[in-house]
Amino acid sequence: MSVLHLLTLSLLISISGAKFSGRPGVNYGQLGNNLPSPSDSVTLIKSLNAKSVKLYDANPSILAALNATDIVVSVMVPNELIVNITKSKTLSDDWIKSNVLPFYPSTKIRYLLVGNEILSSQDSELKSALVPAMRKIQRSLKTLGVKKVKVGTTLAMDVLNSSYPPSSGEFRSDISGSVMKPMLQFLNRTKSFLFVDVYPYFAWAQDPAHINLDYAIFESTNVTVVDPVTNLTYHNLFDQMIDAFVFAMKRLGYPDLRIWVAETGWPNHGDYDQIGANIYNAATYNRNVVKKLAAEPPVGTPARPGKVLPSFIFALYNENQKTGPGTERHFGLLHPNGSQVYEIELSGKTTEYKESLPAPENNEGYKGKIWCVVAKGANWTQLGDALSYACSQGNNTCDSIKPGGSCHKPDLMVFHASYAFSSYWASFRKVGGTCYFNGLATQTIKDPGYGRCEFPSVTL
Repeated sequence: MSVLHLLTLSLLISISGAKFSGRPGVNYGQLGNNLPSPSDSVTLIKSLNAKSVKLYDANPSILAALNATDIVVSVMVPNELIVNITKSKTLSDDWIKSNVLPFYPSTKIRYLLVGNEILSSQDSELKSALVPAMRKIQRSLKTLGVKKVKVGTTLAMDVLNSSYPPSSGEFRSDISGSVMKPMLQFLNRTKSFLFVDVYPYFAWAQDPAHINLDYAIFESTNVTVVDPVTNLTYHNLFDQMIDAFVFAMKRLGYPDLRIWVAETGWPNHGDYDQIGANIYNAATYNRNVVKKLAAEPPVGTPARPGKVLPSFIFALYNENQKTGPGTERHFGLLHPNGSQVYEIELSGKTTEYKESLPAPENNEGYKGKIWCVVAKGANWTQLGDALSYACSQGNNTCDSIKPGGSCHKPDLMVFHASYAFSSYWASFRKVGGTCYFNGLATQTIKDPGYGRCEFPSVTL
């Protein structure tokens, strides 16, 4: 009997270890008009040795393609449904009936995330509805007999009021008592995870003068940070950011709630005004974070040594329809044609890669002028609306392209749009304006002006 007991215990430990392996999965975003089909994407996910995938919806074609695979799946309730789900058990039940039951359990749906970075929103009604919606979804799963799916939601770093040093980690005062405490109570009761998006890239890029790049990409051999309160020693920025959440939860009475890294990654390209977004840094960061997360036995973090840290790498593809700065469209492990941006796989077993990486050229910020002009290949039929928008935002953005203005001639839509884009961006960049215009614009360091027509520029 003792031998049988030991064998049973060993089996349980083995199963438990496999279930909560630190081997990273991948985020499968779909904001591109040139991406492979769901079935081809599943083949590519397998080629990366990913054992789990996170979706930003419950796309039926993707869930069908994942049927009968061994890939663990996380699906997501869209942000726009959350308030209504809070008010209606019927809507909550119907969402599960339509988006989970047709595929479960043959598609291994194991996690259901209610919204994406809801607490970064300015919508107070939406933030207040989050935890009640999570409870509604959980009850619907139970009512409908779905037993193996954990409910959670994703949080960005901006839910923290303080994150440095890690021991000072604390949730923002506007959400700490009203949202985070009941959320942690719910996650703890249901044995779920706190799902967090952790990007050392953004923390480093905001302060490259004071944060060492090697420390941010797991390459530092002589840079450490010691938390003055706990005396814990940190060897990379990722661990610092994770432990800030650990201490924030501890402050609210939940020191042991498990963390799942819902997103982490590094951009492989960006705009001229975006430092450090290149293939070398992206490959180095992602290879190193995979090595850390997949390590056996688990490495954990200074505040939680030896603990498994499940995760999803962001992202499967470079997605050409994501809005915002250029980095947003260049987090992919793969190009849209399915080829790798750089060599990588997610099992953690590859210790050396054969390819030589291109030397980074933008690890120091660009110095000089940048203009925003119509992008090559832009759809000219859409320029009119974009031009009207740029010219309607104030600051006399388009005075120079009016009849008689210094840049009116040549009187061509594409020329006027380039001027308007550049003028808008120069005027509003400091308050969040971007050089994007739904993919119609791009940055350039070549002066587009001529003669007495001078295009406004951003000077870095």
